[in-house]
Amino acid sequence: NKQASKRNKKKKPSFRKLLKTSNLKLENKQKNRQFKQQSSAKKQRKEHRKLRQAITDVSHKTLKPLERYKKRPEEEDEEEFLESLPVDMMDEDDLEQIRAMAKKASFLTRDISSCAPVHAKKRKSEQQVKKYEKMPRKMQQEEEKELIHLLPIKDKSGLIPQSMEKPVVPEAEEEEEPIDQDELNKEEEPESVPLLTPQEQLELRTERLTEKKLRIASLSSAVLADPHVNIKKLKELRAMLMETDPCIAVTVRKLVMVSLLEVFKDIVPSYRIRPLTEEEKATKVKKETLQLREFEEGLVSQYKFFLEDLEQTVKDWKQKKQKRSQAVSLQSYKGLAEVAIRCICDLLVALPHFNFHNNIVVMVVPLLSDPDRKVSEMCCEAVRKLLKQDKLGQASLAVVKVISGMVKGRNYKVKPEVLNCLHCLRIKEVEMKKDTEDTAPKKKFMSFKEKRTNLSRMQRKWKKAEEKLQKELLEAEASESKDKKIKLHTETLNIVFLTYFRILKKAQKSILLPSVLEGLAKFAHLINLEFFDDLLAVLYGLITSGDLTYRESLHCILTSFHILSGQGDVLNIDPLKFYNHLYKTLLTLHAGGTNEDTAIVLQCLDVMLTKRRKQVTLQRAQGFLKRLSTLGLHLLPDSCVGILAANRALMHTFPKCDILLDNEMQGSGVYLPELDVPEYCNPQNTALWELHLLKRHYHPMVRKFAAHLMKGAPSEGSGALSMELSRRTPVQLFEDYSVKDMTFNPPVAGPPSKKKEHFTIGDAFLDSELKTLIDAALQNESEQTSLDFTSQHTQQETSI
Repeated sequence: NKQASKRNKKKKPSFRKLLKTSNLKLENKQKNRQFKQQSSAKKQRKEHRKLRQAITDVSHKTLKPLERYKKRPEEEDEEEFLESLPVDMMDEDDLEQIRAMAKKASFLTRDISSCAPVHAKKRKSEQQVKKYEKMPRKMQQEEEKELIHLLPIKDKSGLIPQSMEKPVVPEAEEEEEPIDQDELNKEEEPESVPLLTPQEQLELRTERLTEKKLRIASLSSAVLADPHVNIKKLKELRAMLMETDPCIAVTVRKLVMVSLLEVFKDIVPSYRIRPLTEEEKATKVKKETLQLREFEEGLVSQYKFFLEDLEQTVKDWKQKKQKRSQAVSLQSYKGLAEVAIRCICDLLVALPHFNFHNNIVVMVVPLLSDPDRKVSEMCCEAVRKLLKQDKLGQASLAVVKVISGMVKGRNYKVKPEVLNCLHCLRIKEVEMKKDTEDTAPKKKFMSFKEKRTNLSRMQRKWKKAEEKLQKELLEAEASESKDKKIKLHTETLNIVFLTYFRILKKAQKSILLPSVLEGLAKFAHLINLEFFDDLLAVLYGLITSGDLTYRESLHCILTSFHILSGQGDVLNIDPLKFYNHLYKTLLTLHAGGTNEDTAIVLQCLDVMLTKRRKQVTLQRAQGFLKRLSTLGLHLLPDSCVGILAANRALMHTFPKCDILLDNEMQGSGVYLPELDVPEYCNPQNTALWELHLLKRHYHPMVRKFAAHLMKGAPSEGSGALSMELSRRTPVQLFEDYSVKDMTFNPPVAGPPSKKKEHFTIGDAFLDSELKTLIDAALQNESEQTSLDFTSQHTQQETSI
């Protein structure tokens, strides 16, 4: 009772407390319910995952035969005994059990190994995964993250750097497809190829090559017969550039290149094809116009692809990289590249007006300085032809721009032939100064007001017709305007001179200097007058530096006098330094050296003395005449003839030089041959005694010119030269009698023919009787007459 009373003494919970506890219980219940749901869903997902894994494992498993255990001999005897018993002797219970098991097929799915005897060794299935195989191969690694820096945030304390981590997504590796082992075995087995004899291989190659030739010929003739219809066959012909048969690939590609070259040269129109605008494409045109547009579009595209193939062939050879196809060997690329370069050069010369000509120029110009001599000569010849035949000046301008850029880009390390090509420019034919007629304002057509006030109605009508006819004539004129030519040629010359001046300023010791000086000598008359003083100073500085060869110094002198002979006539300049340098270095020429410098010396003498006769003093002319006569003694015959011809021109230009043919001396001093200044060496006090030695020269032309000069170089009379020789310039005579080809002009007379000597009888016999007897003996050879000389001899003795 006490205990019951204690229990009753407990306070009953209030309503609020009950409400509070009920809320906590409800929350706990809800949480428990959620946990149970999560755990059940987790278990369910786990079971589904196991089922999917089991299905995939079963699908990938290969079926294996069931394992059979060997039975003991006692069991085999017992089974044989039971089988031998008739069915009637079996119990009904056993039969029912067997029928029930037959109805249920679940026993087939059981593991038969579990039916083995208890004492038998348990075998594990090979397909059973071991525990250590279930362990992961690698430890779980954290994902790689990339740190990205963001813009900082500015706070009171300063800048706070911001960054963000971004997981690195690895690139998905390509899954390797399983390779069938049978296919590998088939590939490893070499195909049995019948071996052919060399003769059979040659016959097979000839047969294939003949087929390809016929195909190339048929496609080319079809395109040439009707280009507008068969323009698509160019694509098929160009596809043969990728011939894969290694036996005939090189030959076929060369034939296709040459065939396409001739086809394009024949079917390309004489105008540039421009791309159509969107408006022109949208408008409806005639059938003929549409066909023409398709032809032009196809022609331009195939021409472009052909140029790309040629360029790629040259690049493969130049870069010496691995071959693109197995059909062509690396050694054969050089032959293919030479054919490709020849095709490019032909297109450069034959189609300067057509599309992509500037691209061809960019391909050819770098090959001008190619180490391969054959390729370089081929490209130089093509560029020279292009510059010589270019009448408009557009192609020349493109070539000059690319050459100038190449020379500057390669730091002036190019072959001299590159700049020698510029000497073929046709700019000399165009006058840089416009005539007064061209500079005068052109006559404009009369305005309507002028016609109304100055002309009658009939005159206005005739004037209108005349103006219309003049406009039509101007539009129909095919030749380019002269102003456009002058602009193109002026721009071309500016680039050429810019290249020359760069070399003179930055590469004075370059091998390009002779080509630069020769080019300046050719185009010096077109240089602006503002550059004359600076250019002459640079040229003289080059001469006195001592770094130039003799030929380069001669080019400097020739260039400076070309400058002064053109627009430089206006300037009052006496180039005494150049005269003294040439006079000093004349004796550098000799018979043991090359003869090529003689032609430049003769050109210098012509420009310095003959063409500037008004600016040359008599003493200077006499000094050069004496020095040239001395020079002729130790030169080869061709150079000697040229020097004597220059002396003849000097004597005609300065008639008072005939004082050197007299041996009388004036009281002005003694001749000083060692002095290097022609004015102060007293040439008037000497004589041309060298002509007496040259008169005995072994060359007939040297003897003739020496005798002609000794008589005062008369134009008429007994000592005058023939009309043909008198009209030839010294340079032409030097070239006519040149011994460069090891020939003698005039040819040397051969030795006299050795004729058989015959005995002749004349009046040598003093005795007439003896002569008569000899004549009789010769006439009658059969008669033998005895000559009795003794009797006559005794009679003479007795008489004595």
